[in-house]
Amino acid sequence: MAVSYNRLWKLLIDRKMSKADLRKAAGLAPNTMTKLRRDEPVAMGVLEKICGTLDTDFGDIVEYVKES
Repeated sequence: MAVSYNRLWKLLIDRKMSKADLRKAAGLAPNTMTKLRRDEPVAMGVLEKICGTLDTDFGDIVEYVKES
């Protein structure tokens, strides 16, 4: 299973928000941001914090990518 957070990065650009701004606003650890940048899986609680901070749904920030 693979995930992509490209939707999250595009959303941040649309809102003129940096990754550092998101990290601070959502209270995320730096290593969690590293996992997100590398498209690695993160805990559901992390996604909940991001959705709560950005007032979005899971589908707005993460996408399932089928591996071949």
